[in-house]
Amino acid sequence: MHYPWWYVPAITSPMLIAIIAVLHVLVAHYAVGGGFFLAVETAYAYKTDDREYLAYLRKHAQFFILLTVVFGAITGVGIWWTIGLASPLATELLIRTFVFGWATEWVFFVLEITSAFIFFYWWGRLRPKTHVAMGWIYAWTAWISLVLITGITAFMLHPGDWLEKRTFWAGFLNPQFIPQTLARTGGAFLLSSLYVYLHASICASSQRLHDLVEQRSTRPALLGAVLIVAGGVGWYINLPQSAKDALFAASALNIFMALIFVSTGAVFVLLLLGPLRKPGWIRSPGFAAALLAFGVIAFATGEFIREAIRKPYVVYNVVLGNQVYAEQAELDRLRTDGYLEGGVWTRQYVRAHYPQVVVGGKEENGRLVGGKV
Repeated sequence: MHYPWWYVPAITSPMLIAIIAVLHVLVAHYAVGGGFFLAVETAYAYKTDDREYLAYLRKHAQFFILLTVVFGAITGVGIWWTIGLASPLATELLIRTFVFGWATEWVFFVLEITSAFIFFYWWGRLRPKTHVAMGWIYAWTAWISLVLITGITAFMLHPGDWLEKRTFWAGFLNPQFIPQTLARTGGAFLLSSLYVYLHASICASSQRLHDLVEQRSTRPALLGAVLIVAGGVGWYINLPQSAKDALFAASALNIFMALIFVSTGAVFVLLLLGPLRKPGWIRSPGFAAALLAFGVIAFATGEFIREAIRKPYVVYNVVLGNQVYAEQAELDRLRTDGYLEGGVWTRQYVRAHYPQVVVGGKEENGRLVGGKV
């Protein structure tokens, strides 16, 4: 063990990571899809000189900023905090391997925040062309951030040629990169439309405006559904064999797979029955909330499955869940010397607090196990 353990009572540290990560992902994908929604629709509202629609979009932009920039930033920091404590070895590996990618992501993150604030806080003070340009800058920088982070998280599931080449691009352009990028881009479009439906059902000032928002948001939602299916198929095809085995062998994952199919199917059916054929359905906040709830369930379940099928690895074939490298030399050393002697922090702790079990410069695990301390 290269780092000390972080003990979290009851829920455990990996589950804490999962909780914060799911909350962040649900907002982060809206940050991407919602950025495209605001850019496209603001341009449309200026082009048609629809002042009522512009007023609604400004209201939606305020909701968008509060949810994505404020809550999204808090949960984003929370992810770094929890993974640094709960999975420090894997975090170190990802930072060292993709330091250029993280630096690039931070550049785009700063551009995101800057353009988002200019887009909202200078609303009405910028020329329409400049205002729309700010919206597009935000949308594309947010999507590029998604692509950069997806390449790194996809590496954790399937490092590809990185195990032999150990280069940035070999790790980033891994077999899971394109499928997960497609699925996450589709998820961003679909989830943002569900957020828009709910917001419009509550905040749209007229029936005409509500129907316009609903009509304009349905095609991105259906495009997102297609991308999710395409990305999901590619994701499964490119899974490592151990991940496929875990997917079918674990009864809990079987249940979650059924749940994700049911909830995703429910969203698709409701989109077809509601916005596409009978737009009036989503005027009801209850129907819009149900749509969003099914989408959230599908998303959260998908994230849980993505994390679970990596076991026993944190990074496939590189870092094990107990925070040791999956290298034969390290595993053999730990089997021979034991965890207490093999761990940097445990070795120092035992020698400081239980010097009587140290014999010939090494700990005798039998003394601890046998209660001879």
